[in-house]
Amino acid sequence: QPLTFLEFNYMILQAYDFLELSRRYDCLLQMGGSDQWGNIVGGVELARRLDGRALYGLTTPLLETASGAKMGKTAAGAVWLNKDMLSPYGYWQFWRNTEDADVGGFLRLFTDFPIDEIARLEALKGEECNEAKKILANEATKLCHGETVVEDVAASAASVFENGGVGVIEAGGTSDGAGLPVIDVARRDLENGIPAFELLTRTGLATSNSEARRLIKGGGGRLNGVVIGNELQSVSLADMGGKGLIKLSAGKKRHAVVRAI
Repeated sequence: QPLTFLEFNYMILQAYDFLELSRRYDCLLQMGGSDQWGNIVGGVELARRLDGRALYGLTTPLLETASGAKMGKTAAGAVWLNKDMLSPYGYWQFWRNTEDADVGGFLRLFTDFPIDEIARLEALKGEECNEAKKILANEATKLCHGETVVEDVAASAASVFENGGVGVIEAGGTSDGAGLPVIDVARRDLENGIPAFELLTRTGLATSNSEARRLIKGGGGRLNGVVIGNELQSVSLADMGGKGLIKLSAGKKRHAVVRAI
């Protein structure tokens, strides 16, 4: 496997980035995970040599799931705080879909929930653990997006998880972005019809057309709650519900709404 120019020079580029932040914005401290220690120290040393300036680094242990997977923007399923990067519903859904073994640890790290209550919740097993996951999702989302948004998100989630998705179109597409992620698609494209696999990719429910094709072939793609039988199935204006929206799903837990513009 060859190294690209960026990969080969990554430490140099990050070190220079720290130097520029110092020069332009008087930035003295760079924080990061423990895997960034060498890159941060590179910036500290570069600033000392070129500008004679003392910069500092602060690293913390990597956040990992119980399975040992790294949590971060370069890992799959990054959790963005900005709702322009990840909708409040998507943010809530991330915590709701937490593995059972991670619930207790995440409640301690990412919420202000009482410790004795966390101890009780992490002891729950099987279906009962879902209640702990809802509390984790609500508390984490409340800290990031506010209590009002949590109420809207919970309503959308209840429609999806508890009512079989029947009312999700009415719950999605709220003006404050609290409902299901809404993706705008040109009306012209929908008039002509868009292959189902392509639309799954456009909505972000699949990272590539090939992944979308595999999802559909495996029976995991749904259109308005109905399994998509063919990857080339055309999605058009005829598939819109009463409110002019189309619901797409990848599996049982990931959903998006398509709106024609």
